[in-house]
Amino acid sequence: MQAVPFDPELAAALDVIGAQLPSALTADMIQPMRDGALLADLTDDDLSREGAFTVARHTVPGPDGDPDIELLVLTPADASGPLPGIYHTHGGGMVLGNNRTGVDGPQDWAREVPAVIVSVEYRLAPEHPHPAPAEDCYAGLVWTAKHAAELGIDPDRLLIAGASAGGGLAAAVTLMARDRGGPALAGQMLLCPMIDDRNDTPSAEQMAGRGVWDRTANDTGWTALLGDARGGPDVSPYAAPARATDLSGLPPAFIDVGSAETFRDEDVAYASRIWQAGGQAELHVWPGGFHGFDMLVPQAAVSQAARAARIRWLQRLLGA
Repeated sequence: MQAVPFDPELAAALDVIGAQLPSALTADMIQPMRDGALLADLTDDDLSREGAFTVARHTVPGPDGDPDIELLVLTPADASGPLPGIYHTHGGGMVLGNNRTGVDGPQDWAREVPAVIVSVEYRLAPEHPHPAPAEDCYAGLVWTAKHAAELGIDPDRLLIAGASAGGGLAAAVTLMARDRGGPALAGQMLLCPMIDDRNDTPSAEQMAGRGVWDRTANDTGWTALLGDARGGPDVSPYAAPARATDLSGLPPAFIDVGSAETFRDEDVAYASRIWQAGGQAELHVWPGGFHGFDMLVPQAAVSQAARAARIRWLQRLLGA
């Protein structure tokens, strides 16, 4: 199957990125990547952005019988009155990262649409397989909604956002919130979300061995999360939201993905199924984009367009 070509600007950068970030993550590479400099944490000084944000941490109850979890809270220093809340679930293929990973993206949004950012620290696979990551994220959302006033969040303008595995968790937690009677969410921002453990779409086959997070890496992430259940008949939609049979009653969704990445077809199908269920979804398929292109090559024209589209959706959703 012929692969989709990469955007020329992105392709030039990919040659450099590929030397540091292999497309085909395997299980034996998980711990070295956790220990490596490539995933170095943003410091409190980084997160404060020269005083533009206050940085706080809250230890809150985890799921019943499980350990407490940490929420990282970033609040615009000049905040006045309740602001929208962005509940952030980080990426990392279910096996990498922490609540500082990728949170600079929501901080960029908050410069244009002032918001309080709450980023959840969830347990990682394979040490903590499903349902631990999703349940941690849901427990953190419940606490955030309950304590919205003290966090300076308007509870009617609380949305969930995540990229890659974080996008999959955001979709899963949105389903959990619907099925469990809350908390209410104003929207779900799903950026190149990882939502289908079956790993068998045409785009998964088409982009195997190319770009960032290919079919082998995807198999590694899903196997870490689900073990032998991966790809089988009994996978929960709270693990793999593409397995959900009912996508009705969900808050408005923003879904974007690159045309040259593994997740393209599962993400397009998810948006289509939201429409078929009578819901709202804004879908962007960025031409020639590989997985995470806008984070890895932010200066490219297509990356700038993708980032601008997210801001516009947030402004419309939140009335900012």
